[in-house]
Amino acid sequence: MAYFRSFRGAPSAQNSYNSGNAAAAGVCMMNSKWKQEQSPSFINFVSSFLSANSFRLNFVPISPDCIFNCGGMSVAFIFITNWDCDNVMPIFTRVEKLKGQFANLYVVVCLPTKNHNDSFVRSYFKFGMEFGRPTFVPVLDKEMGFEKIVKIALSRGACKKQDVISKLKAERRQAMQGMDIFLRVVTSIPGIDNHDANALNQAIGSIEAIAKASKERILETTDLSAEKADTITRFFRDPKYYLSPKIN
Repeated sequence: MAYFRSFRGAPSAQNSYNSGNAAAAGVCMMNSKWKQEQSPSFINFVSSFLSANSFRLNFVPISPDCIFNCGGMSVAFIFITNWDCDNVMPIFTRVEKLKGQFANLYVVVCLPTKNHNDSFVRSYFKFGMEFGRPTFVPVLDKEMGFEKIVKIALSRGACKKQDVISKLKAERRQAMQGMDIFLRVVTSIPGIDNHDANALNQAIGSIEAIAKASKERILETTDLSAEKADTITRFFRDPKYYLSPKIN
């Protein structure tokens, strides 16, 4: 589970927390133009908040307002800190453009009053937005909005990390099952034990490769005796020894 630290207090307290947390949660790339449109105090809040949650902050010329790289997941955000009820078209035009460029896009919108909220709802349906494509996140203020952004980024990163871990575990189980089958097949050859099978697997590879290997190659690449190498080659080539398995 990703660790999320929320605060609305003095930045100095958060800096002391960050100094004791060596692990980086990820990187936040922030739109340079978006930064210039915000107040210095809010940018200071953003910087301190990211530091408290172990994110590195870079200001770069990007299309969204910020992109978080976290746990192998890239998540893009449009962050509307000033909803202009009289000029909403540019916002939705931008949303339509960016949702085709970013698979993981969220739109965080500050709606401090009922009038702002009503304007947003009307505009959302007027411009034909689809639920979840992208996901809109209404908030009351900028600080709350940025906290939501970081929480979403951490959550998506944690889910991605868990997916990777699950896939690795599944691949490991599959590999172990494959190795178990390999050992059963190779040790069915008369006189071949687990040590011999492991040596063949490491030096030559698959059962098919072993079946094609010459006696000389087996002797050159493994510690098997000449008698065992002869048994293996005869097993796959001589019908008298070709008992199991059937090699396609």
